[in-house]
Amino acid sequence: MLDFNSGTTFADHLNQRIDAALAGERVAVPARGYLGASRLGVTCDRALQFEFTDTPRDPGASLDGRTLRILEIGHALEEVAIRWLRASGLDLVTRTRDGGQIGFSVAGGRIRGHVDGVVFGARDMPALQVPVLWECKTMNAKGWRETVAKGVVLAKPIYAVQIAIYQAYLEPALPGVSEHPALFTAINKDTAELHHELVPFDAARAQAASDRAVRILRATDAHELLPRIAHDPTHFECRFCPWAERCWRLPG
Repeated sequence: MLDFNSGTTFADHLNQRIDAALAGERVAVPARGYLGASRLGVTCDRALQFEFTDTPRDPGASLDGRTLRILEIGHALEEVAIRWLRASGLDLVTRTRDGGQIGFSVAGGRIRGHVDGVVFGARDMPALQVPVLWECKTMNAKGWRETVAKGVVLAKPIYAVQIAIYQAYLEPALPGVSEHPALFTAINKDTAELHHELVPFDAARAQAASDRAVRILRATDAHELLPRIAHDPTHFECRFCPWAERCWRLPG
């Protein structure tokens, strides 16, 4: 409900309306109904199972307006990065010929992934072997600096899993995409600094993620509840989990 009491300002009123509109749009989006490659690096099997089955979040744990705005800004910055990379001379393709997303679908459509793009040509850039998967993420300054210092594999392992899965499953359609290191771009949302790194294909990482996805599907089909990541509700990941209250009412 919008709050129009006398203690709020015009800006507060307008922001409430914006956030309410975004929340309404979010509710209208159909549930995925599949395991997304971008989520297979989530560390807790039970949380991923809850996400896959569209289990209702704890009261008050739905994405708030600020978070929805952050997500939308990330999508907008990705479009800007596409233009920048194309201007630099990269033949970056982000859509199929019919305008659809580039991606894969396996296990009867219950495991899917949609990539940010594929580079098919790189003028005067011999270090970039094509075709090459392109993945783009936006981060705050702290996360961006950590990624620059450690590399995406160590700093953001969930992204590394996503990249490996994409390389593995896109190989049949795009021969060579798993042989060539993926191009990962990180945008610092605070400073507009850019970080690019080449990420070699890790077959073991892709296999482990694929096996995990199958395990989650089989457990869900058998109505089995997968184990949670911790034995203590104060575990840092449990404290921020949107299903924490529900989870800790259930067996471990």
